[in-house]
Amino acid sequence: MNYPTIILKKGKEKSLERFHPWIFSGAIQELPENLAEGDFVQVRNHSKKLIGVGYYQAGSISVRMLSFKEEEINEAFWERKLLQAIELRKVAGLWKNEETNVFRLINGEGDGFPSLIVDYYDGCVVFQAHTVGMYRIKDVFVKILQKVLSDQLKAVYDKSGHTLAFDSGITHQDAFLFGEEKEEWRVKEYGNEYNINVVTGQKTGFFVDQRENRKLLETYSRGKKVLNTFCYSGGFSVAALKAGAELVHSVDSSKTAIELTDENIKLNFDENASHESFCKDVFSFLNEMPEQYDVIVLDPPAFAKHRRVLNNGLKGYRNINEKAFRNIKEGGVLFTFSCSQVVTNELFRIAVFSAAASAGREVQIIHQLHQPADHPVSIYHPEGEYLKGLVLRVW
Repeated sequence: MNYPTIILKKGKEKSLERFHPWIFSGAIQELPENLAEGDFVQVRNHSKKLIGVGYYQAGSISVRMLSFKEEEINEAFWERKLLQAIELRKVAGLWKNEETNVFRLINGEGDGFPSLIVDYYDGCVVFQAHTVGMYRIKDVFVKILQKVLSDQLKAVYDKSGHTLAFDSGITHQDAFLFGEEKEEWRVKEYGNEYNINVVTGQKTGFFVDQRENRKLLETYSRGKKVLNTFCYSGGFSVAALKAGAELVHSVDSSKTAIELTDENIKLNFDENASHESFCKDVFSFLNEMPEQYDVIVLDPPAFAKHRRVLNNGLKGYRNINEKAFRNIKEGGVLFTFSCSQVVTNELFRIAVFSAAASAGREVQIIHQLHQPADHPVSIYHPEGEYLKGLVLRVW
């Protein structure tokens, strides 16, 4: 193993001894010269004892660990990691599932691929690297995908253009790396159909992480009036209508999102579906609601993407939940979420508690929600638990 060596300051190996995969710049004593971003490195403690192997990146997080033993990071290493990830999806019932053919194949640190997201859309694999280290493995990753997935692989699309740091030194153009160069793919989730544009869609094309929560919404939607806010592609709206909701209203400030929602409603239902879309700011809509709803879904974008805006983000969660609490029917059910990684479960719950108290409503927690099995969290890397949600009964 002939990788450049990084030496840590005395005592800075403690988190690594607990298998946390990040090394911050302040923990490093010696950094090799001419180290390029994405280079594999061996990491040693102050006494020169080997800790493991990772890859280097410029910035606050200087090394992301790949292994806590001496081993080569080669094609066989990545193939083993991919097979482990596939085995988890098999155990979760997602592999070769006729009713659900869209899922997350690789979930970053949770699957041993730090800062790499890979989603599977009925044979189209979308590769999205968030660091140069992961971007540099794309060619070998495509090779092992072809080997391991065989005829289950129809295309690979690299969508790293907006996730690589602007100062990474890489001039990147999103592009198909393999197979059928088709932008739009039709997928199934619990039998519901969606048209997914992997090129122009948000994230990798679809919010795969809400699958089980959309399914849960069906339980509470039959015969009810349902409001789906920040609807994007209308996933929660489709689920509510499939369950037999009396009516469903979808709201998003994006015209493109509303068009996508309407397209997916038509894909699953006839023109008589009890659905209406509103292209409007959600906060304004909640202030002037045309109906009093039995069920409200609040699934906003991340209000706090960085710690420096955490307080403003928490204020946003309090404000929007308070509006929902004030307007939902007595006995209604509120599905409320945060996808902000810096907002912990405790902070989110406090924000929702504060909103409920300000609204003066009696509220019961009936479900505590999180990301599904195909978005695993390494027990050594709690930062990977980004999605949190509550289902609340409101009186």
